[in-house]
Amino acid sequence: MTRPITLFTGQWADLPFEEVARLAGEWGYDGLEIACWGDHIDVSRWDDDAYVQSRRDILERNGLTVFAISNHLTGQAVCDDPIDERHRDILSDRVWGDGDPEGVRLRAAEDLKDTARFAARLGVPIVNGFSGSSIWKGVAMFPPASDEWIAAGYQDFADRWNPILDVFDEVGVRFALEVHPSEIAYDYWTAQRTLEAIGHRSAFGFNVDPSHFVWQRIDPVAFVLDFAEHVTHVHVKESITNLDGRNGVLGSHLPWANPRRGWTFVSTGHGAVPWEPFFRALNAIGYDGPTSVEWEDAGMDRLVGAPEALAYVRRLNAITPSAESFDAAFSTSRE
Repeated sequence: MTRPITLFTGQWADLPFEEVARLAGEWGYDGLEIACWGDHIDVSRWDDDAYVQSRRDILERNGLTVFAISNHLTGQAVCDDPIDERHRDILSDRVWGDGDPEGVRLRAAEDLKDTARFAARLGVPIVNGFSGSSIWKGVAMFPPASDEWIAAGYQDFADRWNPILDVFDEVGVRFALEVHPSEIAYDYWTAQRTLEAIGHRSAFGFNVDPSHFVWQRIDPVAFVLDFAEHVTHVHVKESITNLDGRNGVLGSHLPWANPRRGWTFVSTGHGAVPWEPFFRALNAIGYDGPTSVEWEDAGMDRLVGAPEALAYVRRLNAITPSAESFDAAFSTSRE
């Protein structure tokens, strides 16, 4: 199936947007998933015609299209509790303000609304991002988290995100939550409960990144098949577990490149993600949206890895949809 292959610029935000676009264009990417940090997009300028046109001009000069924009960093602050110095490190001065936690959350919510507006100005139908979570801190379940405490966390998510999603509805853009540790939806069952919390709103879907599933021992193929109508966007990066009796899957507070970690990212084409069954599942549900390379392998030069990843995803996208695609994907997910 022909799907656009894009490069997510979030891991390239240390470079000027013009430079990232040049590299991606030379490598042969179809387009970009543009991050709303660095100098890549400033969503507060959504109503600045000249600024919006400047993003279009950079893309056009490099033979690229934009298929999605992403505001993971700001989205994290919408529901997070606590808000602390970690958020200061990832948020703009505009959103951080005086650092008062509730003020940060409210400003982050307004920034997400502007992200929807900016996407609409670019003619982009998808905004990817994080949601934050007031209950992620209870994931270890000790001290014990009561049913009422967990329910309050999902209600907090709904109360904060429904007004944001109202704006997404107004401008005809869909928000795709990346199912990811530290978010309100981080696995299969929390994804289901998240949809229930907001009444399965059409403005809300999922950015499916299988690398965050496999180390949790969740089958990304089953997720795609079961949540087919909510698969709004797809990230492509590898994940591999390294469990030798010393290493745990929670990462042990070690950096990505440390070989003692229990899971890490490795070059695309190796490791634990069942890539061919995953792409067969995308075929089976009729997903024809972007397959976006998110480069996070700290052990390989990104200037080498990103073009290699493009070639690998091209091969995966060449898997021909057939009447057997659903059966093949479904049987693999149940093995």
